[in-house]
Amino acid sequence: MYVPSAHNKKINYYMKKHLIGIALLTIASTVYAKTTDTLSRKNRKKVNEYFTQALNGNNAEFRKSIKVDNIDKMQSCVWAAWRECVEQLKEEKLIELGCLQDKKVGQWTLPEELEPNAIMPYYFGINEAVKEDEKVPFFLYMHGSGHKKSEWETGIKLCTEYFYKPAAYMVPQIPNMGEYYRWAIPSKQWAWEKLLRLLFLNDKIDANRIYFFGISEGGYGSQRLAAFYADYLAGAGPMAGGEPLKNAPMENVANIAFSLRTGAQDYMFGRSMLTNNARSVADSLAQAHPGYYNHYIEVIPGYGHGIDYRPTTPWLATHKRNPHPKYFYWENFDMYGRYRKGFHNLRVNSESRPDSTWRTCYEMEIKENTVYLNVNLAEYTTTMDIQGIDMLFSKKFHKATDGSVTIFLNNNLVDLSRPVKVIVNGKEVFNKKVKPNVKAMVESCALFFDSERIFPASIDIDIK
Repeated sequence: MYVPSAHNKKINYYMKKHLIGIALLTIASTVYAKTTDTLSRKNRKKVNEYFTQALNGNNAEFRKSIKVDNIDKMQSCVWAAWRECVEQLKEEKLIELGCLQDKKVGQWTLPEELEPNAIMPYYFGINEAVKEDEKVPFFLYMHGSGHKKSEWETGIKLCTEYFYKPAAYMVPQIPNMGEYYRWAIPSKQWAWEKLLRLLFLNDKIDANRIYFFGISEGGYGSQRLAAFYADYLAGAGPMAGGEPLKNAPMENVANIAFSLRTGAQDYMFGRSMLTNNARSVADSLAQAHPGYYNHYIEVIPGYGHGIDYRPTTPWLATHKRNPHPKYFYWENFDMYGRYRKGFHNLRVNSESRPDSTWRTCYEMEIKENTVYLNVNLAEYTTTMDIQGIDMLFSKKFHKATDGSVTIFLNNNLVDLSRPVKVIVNGKEVFNKKVKPNVKAMVESCALFFDSERIFPASIDIDIK
């Protein structure tokens, strides 16, 4: 069984303590007051007992069934409770979403445990006037690795004058240079998860039109983040970058629009070669899974590190997120020592990999009322390195024989009024009706903080 490092434990403890734990505590105290017409006093007490046990780190079970007709009502109640919990949480919120051209600046203090002395200023606003009741897409822009002051000012100029309009933009400035000049390290993961949590509660933001993009160092960051957080995004657009695909598996970006544009003569760190490799892999995936790998990957003739940045955001903006895809592939890779606990409608309860040299890969496809889940362990072998940097890889797969997961479901994925069959690695492991329940809704809300993913039903699966 994989034992995380002390550093990884600290990261996971911090995030759990300051988000999930507080969220569940507040949901426990508010959801019941808002659902008196759905749950009896007795059952509200049972829910309270469940959350109390969970917050104390004890195992607890709550399987209270609710009628299918009440699913929408209960989802609204859970989301209202979540909103109240976040609003009451003592933290630095996003500044008001005003006009981007006004250059109003907010700032977040990143956790000292994750990055010492890290204050991240940011611009946040809409770059063109819109109707009062109009929802807008959102773009997170990550700048390159020059001096942070000049890079930040270039970023706000690009977002106000050249990139897609109308849209909301967040333009952060890297807090620290040197070894911390990375957009995907754990301190930044903390920031982006907080950002997503707050965006989903902002009634001006279209939750299904969220995009990450960036240039150069921001290209590396947005490519990694796209593979890590694909289930939250409508698209991602790294530019003048090109990561080794071990750092950003292309398989993970099924269901989003993925753009990667690099100059053909951008040879430093193998950027053009790595972009070509990403295009080759994406083309193969798109052929194997028609309709799922929508990509715009281009190695631009005649250009070096500087390219025309304008085509990326308009192309991304035409694509919306499908929050309930019936196919996805998730290679659960660590990003700077940290793993995610869930992806799309899947939660990992216990790991399948024996140690950190392996990666667990989950491939799910739903056809009618059957869920097909293949769980494999991936073993990487370097096939090319440049100056000691691993660039290209091959993968060998082995069937997983350990671990457990939870599959969350709703009526967009299956018909909950009929039996649901689950087949894992070719073997049927479940075949019966799944009763909607409050536990699944509360757990999925706390895990994903996404109003589109308050799942009313779940199935726990042991992988053998």
